[in-house]
Amino acid sequence: MQYGLIGKTLKHSFSAQIHPKLFNCKYELCELKSEELEQFFLKKDFCGINVTIPYKSEVIKYLDYLDETAKITGAVNTVINRNGKLYGYNTDYMGLEALIDKNGVHLKNKNILIFGNGATSNTASALCRKNNAKSITKLSLKPTENTDTYSNISKYYKDTDVIINTTPCGMFPNIFESAADLDGFLNLEAVFDVIYNPIRSKLICDAKNKGLKSEGGTYMLVMQALFSARLFSDSNIDKKYADDIFNEIMKEKENIVLIGMPSCGKTTIGKKLAELTDKTFFDVDYEIEKEYGISPKQIIEDKGEEFFRVAETKIIKRLSALQNSIIATGGGSVINNENVSLLKENGIFVFIDRDIKNLTFTSSRPLSSSYEKLLDLYKMRISLYKSSADFTVDGNKDICDIAKTIKGMFDL
Repeated sequence: MQYGLIGKTLKHSFSAQIHPKLFNCKYELCELKSEELEQFFLKKDFCGINVTIPYKSEVIKYLDYLDETAKITGAVNTVINRNGKLYGYNTDYMGLEALIDKNGVHLKNKNILIFGNGATSNTASALCRKNNAKSITKLSLKPTENTDTYSNISKYYKDTDVIINTTPCGMFPNIFESAADLDGFLNLEAVFDVIYNPIRSKLICDAKNKGLKSEGGTYMLVMQALFSARLFSDSNIDKKYADDIFNEIMKEKENIVLIGMPSCGKTTIGKKLAELTDKTFFDVDYEIEKEYGISPKQIIEDKGEEFFRVAETKIIKRLSALQNSIIATGGGSVINNENVSLLKENGIFVFIDRDIKNLTFTSSRPLSSSYEKLLDLYKMRISLYKSSADFTVDGNKDICDIAKTIKGMFDL
């Protein structure tokens, strides 16, 4: 191996996509069992490697040298082989620092709550100490000399300014989980999560819903890769390349979720947009029909709207875990906050804003089968569309023009 990543499970890693774009190298993913680590490091058959969970602390015993950050944190994510001597570094530290700086958050004199007690939590603690945080508290499942437990989280509701999640809670495929409920925190300013799949964990979505500064771990991932690549290549690679890679990843991975009234053209626009991009198209109503064997109209007429909404959320849970997709929602998907939160984890919402006079009522849609029903729905839902939307487009234009407009908005 020339350059690469070692860890226990790597199938969801982005590292092999990132490093060759930062400098010209062959970069491989190498899954290792714990009992294979020693032989790997005895062979020293690599120029440089990154290390991910669960080996960031375990690899230290095989190294000849640790930089100061690695010593302080007790964690290594980058190893360089220099003439048979192994040098360990912690670029996660710099990546997390870059993530927090990007969001304009200052840690000085802040009360910090860190979820987790592993290697990355040590990195977060060291960063907070360096920036003169007022207090640093770790929470874990079991109490230790240096941590409190989640059962005592209410003790920190009043004073916590910043939360940093370093646990895998909420990571794919368990994207419906959250490390904590944010409702009790009174002075919370910002929330950060090292998880990058999904793009925004449930914890981050909840923080955004509360208007807090917040971001998932994708930017941290790219920035730590930049600092690793500088070590690998022994050159000062421009940060601009990392920023460009981050934007590329977001454009590639993020879903575009189309919301709006029945008959505003979400399905037709979505199909056209999929043709114009490399994204895959999904229609929530069509997926419901595939799952249940009957149309949404029949479900509503035979089983009632409440049953239909449960079925809709079931499908949205599945679709929300996808990436690089166009998702056309049903007209009423936004009335359930859970649907919105789920789809926001990997998606950006685009509201197709079509005037009521240009919408059509039809018997194929029981909830908007007459003008009066359509108007009632419009009045009830318009505020939900606007509050859920990240972007709004004029839905009164030609379908192809709308699709091109959306494509241009995201530079796809």
